[in-house]
Amino acid sequence: MNSRRPFKNKLNDLDPKNWIKFQKSWFLHNPPPRSKDVIRHPAKFPESMIQEFIEFFTKRGQVVLDPMAGTGSTLIAALRSGRIGYGIELNQEYAEIARGLLQFEQEKLADGNKPPAAVMITGNAAEFRGIAEKYKFPEIDYMITSPPYWNMLRARGAETQKKRRGEETLDVYYSDDEQDLGNIDDYQEFLECLVNIYSSIQPYIREGAYLTIIVKNIKKGGTVYPLAWDLAKLLSLFYTLKDERIWVQDNQRLAPYGMGSAWVSNTFHHYCLQFRNE
Repeated sequence: MNSRRPFKNKLNDLDPKNWIKFQKSWFLHNPPPRSKDVIRHPAKFPESMIQEFIEFFTKRGQVVLDPMAGTGSTLIAALRSGRIGYGIELNQEYAEIARGLLQFEQEKLADGNKPPAAVMITGNAAEFRGIAEKYKFPEIDYMITSPPYWNMLRARGAETQKKRRGEETLDVYYSDDEQDLGNIDDYQEFLECLVNIYSSIQPYIREGAYLTIIVKNIKKGGTVYPLAWDLAKLLSLFYTLKDERIWVQDNQRLAPYGMGSAWVSNTFHHYCLQFRNE
């Protein structure tokens, strides 16, 4: 007789082996080359990575939200996982790109059956309550998103931006919209706006559900702004901070910053902050 207790999984559909694999506090993920449909977006996240998070923090058929959805990476990952995706994006052109990609993905996954659901909304996440009521959002089972890294995309010295400036069709920042968080110059104002958005979503998130916010600490003008740590501290007033997973990219070219005179790191990691709505 087997005395081992059966594995009862209340959180997701994973087996014990894949559950344990995801619990590692850091992981490598080097995104594949981006398709021409989405390369215009200056800071897109890979669907393959987001899908791993979605499949850990939800079960099939549950609802996933990305309030800053860009060109729809989270919603595509949700479709591929058999989840229902809701996304909000301020930039109308990005939202339209996302809708086209989602339609293609839905048709591919339908296979003669009813296609899985994904709702992409053009709107401002700062007005989440009104959007949720207008579109009759269901209760959210998981939120995963990545906000602008303050106004860093407007920093002319950014290496990734230098490479993109020679291409007329590639955006080097999100938009010129004054509502765009990436256009706020004051760091404290940016933080306050970000926290206000995420806290306003709380009433729509199921009790016990998780949130993942992908951010990075920032270097600007010789000063380090600990965006990930500041956001973790401030959002802990509304959600329970559980821990973080560190996303490492090891395929980036090293640059000799400060060589021979000062310590300046090549920063190739992001913080995937994990919160729970308790």
